[in-house]
Amino acid sequence: MSTGRLVRVLIPLIAVLIALGGIAAADEGPRLPVSSFTLENGLQVVVVEDHRSPVVTHMVWYRVGSADERAGKSGIAHFLEHLMFKGTETLGPGEFSEKVALNGGTDNAFTAQDYTAYHQRIARDRLDIVMALEADRMVNLRLDEREVDLEREVVLEERARRYGNEPGAQLAEQMDAALYLNHPYGRPIIGWEHEIEELDRADAVEFYERHYTPANAILVIAGDVTPDEVRTLAEDTYGAIANRTEAVPRQRPREPPQSAARRVILEHPQVTVERWRRTFLVPSFSTASPQTRAALELLGEVLGGGSAGRLYRALVIEEKVAVDAGAYYSGTALDYGEFGVHAIPAQGVSMEVLEQRVEAVISNLVAGGIEAGELDRAKIKIIAELVFDQDSQGRMARTFGAALATGASVEDVVKWPADVRSASAEDVVAAAREHLVKTRSVTGVLLGDDDAREAVQ
Repeated sequence: MSTGRLVRVLIPLIAVLIALGGIAAADEGPRLPVSSFTLENGLQVVVVEDHRSPVVTHMVWYRVGSADERAGKSGIAHFLEHLMFKGTETLGPGEFSEKVALNGGTDNAFTAQDYTAYHQRIARDRLDIVMALEADRMVNLRLDEREVDLEREVVLEERARRYGNEPGAQLAEQMDAALYLNHPYGRPIIGWEHEIEELDRADAVEFYERHYTPANAILVIAGDVTPDEVRTLAEDTYGAIANRTEAVPRQRPREPPQSAARRVILEHPQVTVERWRRTFLVPSFSTASPQTRAALELLGEVLGGGSAGRLYRALVIEEKVAVDAGAYYSGTALDYGEFGVHAIPAQGVSMEVLEQRVEAVISNLVAGGIEAGELDRAKIKIIAELVFDQDSQGRMARTFGAALATGASVEDVVKWPADVRSASAEDVVAAAREHLVKTRSVTGVLLGDDDAREAVQ
């Protein structure tokens, strides 16, 4: 059974347990012991103890992502992520992953707007091996010109797969570009194709030397370890690395006041299911007050919590103007968050009518408020998901790593369930009134061309 399905099945039971005080840990934060310390070179270390199985998840997060790239160099953060597997003074291309696999582990990496992360999952008695490997490429990366050229082609092929024949991805990319008038969140993480084509070895080396240094990194270890064990290993590996540069202040362009709603319409011959979306610019987890970020999270659940959400109930079940509808708050970011609503029209329903009905549901919430039972259900679901997240080392490591890389603290993560519990219905309505403002939004419409429309009629 999937985690999502398990959460839905157990929500009634969890509601009873909360009412009886049976899962007080949900108020107090993670039930798994969490500790944090900083090495002398500035590397921040977080340890999440989980002794249920003899394995560990090891993650290194760099406080740098696509939003930190220089103008004209979009894609360099993601490109360097690829190149980090191309060898060091002692390892050849691909040998990093080979060594991890030979020791029974798995590894991968990912790039986001605000961070780049490298992770391995391995037996606890092999933790020293992956620490040594990761520390090695933090300081000893060596790039061959030919390998750089080959990997650039790989990245271009990845972009073509992701966007070339995916109209939904194309619409999302264009909506991001329209939502941000000045901030680099408007650039795609993978980069614009014409700028990727121009990236070279010098760009990668400069980006690596400027950002990949202990003082700009976070080490997260989740699993069958103790803080003392991790401290000893971290000091022996990462602690031996001197900073090649001080951590670079993350000074990014800010958004000017937004005073006009924007609209993006994409027609594509491969579209057979037309879609409507709207994204609002809202505060991020790191820039909002605890009250506001909890209210936005709850607003996303009240409006878009699956079949129980207001949008689905109103548009799909009651009015039958849509076959799907939902909402979400995406707040794990350094500078700005996003609140999204989306819907798929039922056959014969125009986009204009669908948009009007979505707006009516939001207006009704602002005007009429939220019932106590409705808010309690939203809180229970969010807290239930947080409880179940603790059954996954990987999710716990990602939760803390992403939070710390975007300006939050260990304490912010630990007290997040309590923040959710303390939010009131008035807080949620106030968040909707203040932040779901049309002039700070972009609306996206995905349409098929005439032939595609005829094919599905």
